[in-house]
Amino acid sequence: MIPHLFKLIWNKKKTHALLIVEIWASFMVLFGLATLIVVNVGNYREPLGFSYENVWAIGLKANQDTTEIADKLQRVQQRLKAYPEVESVSRMSSNFPFSANTMNNGVEYNKRKVLADFYVTDENFAKTLDMSVASGKWYRNADSVGKYTPVIINQKTKEGLFGDENPLGKIIGEKFRVVGVIDNFKAKGEFMTNRPALFELVKTDAIWNDTMLIKVKPGTDAVFEAKIVKDIASMMTGWSVEVDYLTDSRKNQSNLVLVPIIIALVVSGFLLINVALGLFGVLNLSIAKRRGEIGLRRALGATGNGISTQFISEIWVLATFAMLIGLLFAAQFPLLNVFDLQASIYIIAILIAVAIIYGIVTLCALFPSRQAAMIQPAVALHEE
Repeated sequence: MIPHLFKLIWNKKKTHALLIVEIWASFMVLFGLATLIVVNVGNYREPLGFSYENVWAIGLKANQDTTEIADKLQRVQQRLKAYPEVESVSRMSSNFPFSANTMNNGVEYNKRKVLADFYVTDENFAKTLDMSVASGKWYRNADSVGKYTPVIINQKTKEGLFGDENPLGKIIGEKFRVVGVIDNFKAKGEFMTNRPALFELVKTDAIWNDTMLIKVKPGTDAVFEAKIVKDIASMMTGWSVEVDYLTDSRKNQSNLVLVPIIIALVVSGFLLINVALGLFGVLNLSIAKRRGEIGLRRALGATGNGISTQFISEIWVLATFAMLIGLLFAAQFPLLNVFDLQASIYIIAILIAVAIIYGIVTLCALFPSRQAAMIQPAVALHEE
């Protein structure tokens, strides 16, 4: 049966060549889209590692003011703590969660190197974002006394630098001492890959770490935001104040991921519709040209289901041939470790693409194959 189907397809290779190219192109597009979706779904299922509800980021810029910057930042922090609406205040660098800013640097331990995202924070950072420490402790201001700066690392950094070794108390990068380990910290949102991260204790005299994270009580609205901006502006003449709600910043980061995926889905949808219409048209034309053959087979005893199965099998063989070519290309991605993704992600994407292609060609073949099955042998042979 299968050799016969291959012979039928080969005899009409010019007619089927375009369909094979279309199915191959559809498979490759679906493979790329499925890979993108599988990666992001996998990232989404991993926990963020912190809470962003009711947390605001207040960005302070000194502008032309150059005197006593560090002291003024401390006064602002103390003023924010005095508000009854504020539950916690933390001072940090400008790359607060869900912001567009990033800071990264390489760290080394025993000739192992990791490129980690750096966050300069104070002792209240974990409290403000409801972060839990998996091992060790979160640093305090008192820990800054000594030769080494206390740091917190996440699990990814631990795996990259220490493997199964206990990192607590170890010195990394010649100036950092690990005092605690957290699990995840996905600062750019749910769709972000959980990358290595390192948290460094902010120095009280630092002037560049001018962002305040505040956790407000539920129900606090824009009226309080306006009050904060007005109070800080009166305290710090010439300074600019910008307030970001982490819930809004999170939506913006998510849209940066979702919008390209939606666009890709729309483009893929149009491509698949065109392929489906092409398959449908080719099958209808094939039935019209092969009415005599169908009538002869029915006269020799072929059942309607047998005729229907033949047409569906033909399109399956055609799709299989096209996807075998596509698999040769798709298999290079896990073999060459393209984009540094796990091989399982590519395998799942391939299976999804194969399933969708087979589903589409089957649906396109069902109606024409049923039409072929209903052809009566006497009518078909009389027309011939």
